[in-house]
Amino acid sequence: MRRVKPAAKNLEGAKRLLLKRRIARWLPRRPTRVAGAVLGLAVLVFGGLGAADQLDHGNRLSNALLATTAAAGFTVQTLDVEGRQMTTPAEILAAVNARPGGPIFGVSPAAAKLQLEALPWVRTAAVERQLPGRIYIKLVERKPLALWQRHGKMVLIDQDGVVVATEHLERYSNLLLVVGDDAPKHAQSLIQVLGTQPDLMKKVQAAVWINDRRWNLKLDSGIDVELPEDGVAGAWTHLAAIDRDHGLLARDIERVDLRLADRVVVKVNQEPTKTTPTKPAKTAPKKT
Repeated sequence: MRRVKPAAKNLEGAKRLLLKRRIARWLPRRPTRVAGAVLGLAVLVFGGLGAADQLDHGNRLSNALLATTAAAGFTVQTLDVEGRQMTTPAEILAAVNARPGGPIFGVSPAAAKLQLEALPWVRTAAVERQLPGRIYIKLVERKPLALWQRHGKMVLIDQDGVVVATEHLERYSNLLLVVGDDAPKHAQSLIQVLGTQPDLMKKVQAAVWINDRRWNLKLDSGIDVELPEDGVAGAWTHLAAIDRDHGLLARDIERVDLRLADRVVVKVNQEPTKTTPTKPAKTAPKKT
């Protein structure tokens, strides 16, 4: 059967009917009819979402418009967060400025993104407003890298050198301790080099940034290792080979100087090894 094209005068009516059906799919089901004025306003919002998004950058929707769209069913029903490990739900809710049942158009994705990225553990954030009632948040949190000692106190830093925590650091006691004003800026590159020799890295307790140029390492045995300004990776590999082949770090030494490319200077511990004196053994008198 051939299809009959609608008359031109009915074309506009068909378009309006199709638009109403599309809008109806978005509207929440309610036992009562939404008032004509509210429906018209909801159509305006849906037809001009681009304009509403532009209002997020300063000219926000008026309280009357928020209340009207909320009455039409556009309220925050779910807030889904992906990537959260350390950031608390309370911090997220405060940053997004959302509450269950509140108007979803009252949540600004752009403003929420800025507020989330201002939180200590959040590196990047993405916020989406998914109509009619879902807020979706994707977080990329910072990864703990090292403990940084400054002004006599320890703080936790990430791979960018950003301070992410100042309290409850006991769980991070296995991380390397770095010392020095600009130590956080250079900590990641040092740890990457140390990680190339994992057995040797296990012996490192702390790293001190010296004269804004190079590192000194403190081993768990008390030995100081002076790394060069350049060629750190090669010097570290060389030290690992010497220790593996000759047991250098097991000897009674105070310092290993790796600052010269063509030699390794070892300073022997000057303090004599302490021994506990023992009384001479008693001997039985000889029989005469």
